[in-house]
Amino acid sequence: MAYISIDQPTAPTLFNRIATAFVSMRQAQANNALFRVTLAELRGLSDRELHDLGLSRSSLIEVAREAVYNK
Repeated sequence: MAYISIDQPTAPTLFNRIATAFVSMRQAQANNALFRVTLAELRGLSDRELHDLGLSRSSLIEVAREAVYNK
């Protein structure tokens, strides 16, 4: 005797969608906090230290964004 089993993917439940949204929101908040800390630390460097790193003050936001968000 042969058996056939068909598994159909189930749609995510409302609870799963809310939980996923909550996790995404918490991750975004953590990334934002890390971005602010990174930017504050870069802004705290002297012009000489920035020059040694090959950075300018005008590029600090871009550098912090790349460090946190990998963009």
